[in-house]
Amino acid sequence: MSSNSALNRRSFLARSAAMAAVPAVATLAGGALAEPASADTLPDYAPIPPSALGPAVNAQGYFVGPVENNLYWVTDGTYQAAFLTTREGVVLFDAPPSIGNNLQRAIDEIASAKGVSNKVTHIVYSHHHADHLGASSLFGTDVIRVGHVETKALLASENDPARPVPDVTFATHRRLQVGGERIDLVWHGTNHTPDNIYIHFPDHDTLMLVDVILPGWVPYDSFNLNEDVPGSLAVPATAMAYPWTHFISGHMGRLGTRDDMAVYQQYVTDLIDNIKIALGAVDPTPFFARYGNNSWAAVKTFQDAQVAYATAPVIQKYTGVLAAADVYTPSTAFHILESIRLDLGFGSQVHP
Repeated sequence: MSSNSALNRRSFLARSAAMAAVPAVATLAGGALAEPASADTLPDYAPIPPSALGPAVNAQGYFVGPVENNLYWVTDGTYQAAFLTTREGVVLFDAPPSIGNNLQRAIDEIASAKGVSNKVTHIVYSHHHADHLGASSLFGTDVIRVGHVETKALLASENDPARPVPDVTFATHRRLQVGGERIDLVWHGTNHTPDNIYIHFPDHDTLMLVDVILPGWVPYDSFNLNEDVPGSLAVPATAMAYPWTHFISGHMGRLGTRDDMAVYQQYVTDLIDNIKIALGAVDPTPFFARYGNNSWAAVKTFQDAQVAYATAPVIQKYTGVLAAADVYTPSTAFHILESIRLDLGFGSQVHP
């Protein structure tokens, strides 16, 4: 396969996986669609930096490779999972449905090459979201599932048969030891979700933390659909305090590095600095004068102007550095702006 055809296939599969991760538009519309979109009328975005892309997937739609020693990672170009081979079997970390049965194929591939067991004995849940756990049920009932106490509570309330509740839970820290291998599972508080945990592999120089930092890319929509912005803003400092070289983020097509974490930190810092300036620099008067008693129209256009003011220099700086800087920076900026305004009280004024 040529490099161009491999890249095209990888891009197609990545787009397909992304589409599989969201509800079908036709379903939401009751099966009826408006005029089909034309590629000619869709907006243009900046090219993706080659540094954001990972290895090409194979004919079955996945790539599997070593992280360090007997720790491996699997990706379809959009989602990631990991697994550790041990003398007692395999410990799987997350089970994204977009990778699905390719998880076992990837494990089989490594097990055959290394002469080790391909039986999954444990699945560690990073957090409760279906896009990272929706293939868990494929591994049957004879598997020990491990997760945070809040993950168990959330999954119990959601009652999704594709995501069996954890058998083993912990509140703040648990050292999981399987087949002579050790994994540290730690909860440092709410970030992306109330139950999202740090998974540290001290003997493999690796940290796994899902849905917060996406190496080579800006965050997904609304700061990765963030449930606790201050908690997520604290993540990089917490993550950097761990010893690691390799980073598994749960998304996109490559592993991360400490340099990726530093670039992400600077990106967010630049956004925050510009948002604080925008909160004081953009005059609300013309927006409220234009829309009168339609308060939501006035607020929306005013905040749109604040976001545009804050993001223009950031998008310019990071285009070509972080993929999709021009796609999702505005929605991330709005989410952070609201946190700065509501959680921190920045710019709040008391009427005289």
